[in-house]
Amino acid sequence: MAKWTPAENTLVGQNFDELSDTKKHQLGTIVRAKHPDYGAGEFIYLKGVASTVVGSVVVYNADDFSTTLAVADAIGPVATAMAATVANDYGWYQISGKGVAKVAAGFADNANCYLTSTAGTVDDAVVAGDYVFNMKGASAIDTPSTGLAEVEMSRPFVKNGLDDAAS
Repeated sequence: MAKWTPAENTLVGQNFDELSDTKKHQLGTIVRAKHPDYGAGEFIYLKGVASTVVGSVVVYNADDFSTTLAVADAIGPVATAMAATVANDYGWYQISGKGVAKVAAGFADNANCYLTSTAGTVDDAVVAGDYVFNMKGASAIDTPSTGLAEVEMSRPFVKNGLDDAAS
């Protein structure tokens, strides 16, 4: 698969799909990039958390740019991991454009995304209070072995207890 390349003459010291145990950018740095199949996207540089894999859905803290794997009842901005950026590693997370996310079995194309009790995974089953604003499915789950689906995002976020019908 072709790789994301920085747009606008931005220098990136770490590929979008790589992790590093050395911080190579200021945490919270946002970079725009392009992909020959997915088009344009935005990425934020964050610190990883244990058990992160490619496509893990995380909630990040804008105070220190740490991440936690997203679970039901989480609150905050959402991103998807571009690499297996585990604890004490740094890497890029996608926050807008078309990309991939870990999804539950049976995830359908064009579905709304909801947090689940499975850390780092979204599903299309409606869960009151766990709607992920500004994220929707762009494909069905690819195979049960990888558990990934394409998603479209525009700086997604969650507000526990509030669904899109209530906002």
